[in-house]
Amino acid sequence: MQNSNSSVVSYFILGAYLDIGNIRYLYFVIVILLYMVILLVNTSLIVLISINRSLHEPMYVLLCSLFVNELYGSTALFPFLLNQILSDVHTISVSFCFLQIFMVFSYANIEFCTLAIMSYDRYLAICCPLQYKTRMTINKVFMLVVAAWLYCFMKILVLLSLNIHLTLCENFLNNLYCHNYLVVKLACSGIELSNIYGLFLTVLVVLVLVIPILFSYIKILKVCFSGSKQTRQKAVSTCTPHLVSLMNFTFGCCFEILQSRFDMNHVPRVLRIILSLYFLIMQPLMNPFMYGLQMSKIRNFFLIFYK
Repeated sequence: MQNSNSSVVSYFILGAYLDIGNIRYLYFVIVILLYMVILLVNTSLIVLISINRSLHEPMYVLLCSLFVNELYGSTALFPFLLNQILSDVHTISVSFCFLQIFMVFSYANIEFCTLAIMSYDRYLAICCPLQYKTRMTINKVFMLVVAAWLYCFMKILVLLSLNIHLTLCENFLNNLYCHNYLVVKLACSGIELSNIYGLFLTVLVVLVLVIPILFSYIKILKVCFSGSKQTRQKAVSTCTPHLVSLMNFTFGCCFEILQSRFDMNHVPRVLRIILSLYFLIMQPLMNPFMYGLQMSKIRNFFLIFYK
């Protein structure tokens, strides 16, 4: 039942789930296997980096933060998704909905912040190799990682504090999980402050994340074109995983943002469902394999272990 007035909403109806009958059990097995793989590979790399002192370097500390965030983000989705697949009624309480919004949004922000710090790390390693060890110490990296996580948590908490008191006129969300913008669209009135803060967050993303990433890669490209063949090979080998990860995550997030704000009915429904889950599934699944295979130290440790 949808609420058509401004009465207190206690739950949301999630309208993007399809009636798939008994095939739900197949989807349940596929999703739980994906979740187990994500937990296994990300946890393995976190433990590997933590216990091996030779991996206690800036780049690997950043990777460890990235893998922890993959566990955090996937946990915001997978247990909930598994429950919804087996359920006949697709609802979510308001309190759990806002918790999920907090986790998903903070995950996405932490991911971009970590990738921005990693781009700066690659810039220093390639463009300023002689100054790298003094400008990118372990202590500085730890401080940057902690600051990034706290910054993301705080700005999402402020966002939720503005939205949690909104009076809602409906309780129908056309999505597989809770999305902040879709919840705000259900408000009867009083969304001006939320919209202003959303615009402020967009400006912050450009200033804090997009500009540093573009700056780093413009500098790296300049060095590649003017440097030796060895320098170009080093840049390609160290930057490829980061660039692939960055573009992959940006694609997934952009589609989800566009889908929440514009009419996407011309896109097949199954494709919309797959793409809406893309950044929460592919990123945690792809990153550990990509970095594990590309980073020689991590790859060598796994080869030694399995021998």
